[in-house]
Amino acid sequence: MAVLDKRGVEMHDADAPANAPDDRPAATDGGPATASDAAIGRNPSSSGRRGVPTALNAVSILLGIALWWTLAALGLKLPTPPEVVGQAATLLGNGTLERDILASLTRVLAGFALGTAVAIPIGFLMGWYGVVRALVEPWVQFFRTIPPLAIIPLAIVLMGIGEAPKIFVIFLAAFLACVISTFQGVVNVDRTLINAARVLGANDLTIFVRVVVPASTPFILVGMRVGLGSAWATLVAAELIAAQQGLGYRMQNAQLYYDLPTIFVGLISIGILGLVMDRILLLTERKLTGWQERR
Repeated sequence: MAVLDKRGVEMHDADAPANAPDDRPAATDGGPATASDAAIGRNPSSSGRRGVPTALNAVSILLGIALWWTLAALGLKLPTPPEVVGQAATLLGNGTLERDILASLTRVLAGFALGTAVAIPIGFLMGWYGVVRALVEPWVQFFRTIPPLAIIPLAIVLMGIGEAPKIFVIFLAAFLACVISTFQGVVNVDRTLINAARVLGANDLTIFVRVVVPASTPFILVGMRVGLGSAWATLVAAELIAAQQGLGYRMQNAQLYYDLPTIFVGLISIGILGLVMDRILLLTERKLTGWQERR
C-alpha cells in the first residue's frame, strides 16, 4: 500500500523505515487491546486481578479448616468439622437452629438500629455545637469506660427479664461505638471547606448538609461497623437474661452438657451472620463514598 513520507513523497510498505512507530494499540497480556480500551485506559486483565482477593479469601478459609481439623486429630479437645456439620444438620432438621438465628438476629438488628439511629444525630450535635459537646461528652466518655455487660444487673432490675433488657444492652454497645466515630468525623471536617462555603454565601444548614455530612460519612460508616461488631459481641451475654431461644442461649445451655459441636455451631453461625452484615455495610460505604481515594 502506498503511503506518504514527511516530505509528501509516495512510498510503499517495503520502503517504510523498519523502526517506524506503530500507532495501533499494543496488545496486552490479557489479549489484544481494543480502541475503547485504549481510549479509557482500561486494562482487559484488570477483572482477573479483582478476583485475586476472593481467591485468597477462599484459600484462607480452607487453610483455617485444615488447621482446625489437624488440631482435633492431634488430640486437642475440639470437635472435627464433620461432627460440627452433622450437629448443624441435626439442629436445622428439627428447626432449632432457624429459631435461634431468628431470635438472635432480631435482637441484634433492633439494638443496632436503635443505637445508630440515636448515635448519629447526637454525634453530629456534639461535633457541630460546642455547648452540646460540653454537656454530653462527659457522659459518653463515662459510659464508655463501663462494659455493657456490667449494665445487665441494672437492666434486669429496671426492665425485667423480657426482651427489653437484652435489646437495651446491645443498643448501648452499638451506640457508644457509633457516637464517638460520628463526633470525630464532624470535628475532623476540613475547616477550609467550611470557610470556602461561607465565602460563597452558604448558610449553616447548607454547609451542614452539603459539606459536613458528606465529609463525615466515612467516619459514620466505620463507627457503624465497629458498633455492629460490639452488638454481636454483647449478644451472648445479653441472652443470659432469661432467654429461651437464641444462639447465645443455645451455646450456654450446651456448655452445661459439654456439647462442643453445638457450641461450635453457635460460634460459626454468629461469625457468618456478623461477616455478612459487615460486608453489607462495607458495600454501602463504597457506594456512598465513591469519591474517596482507596488503596
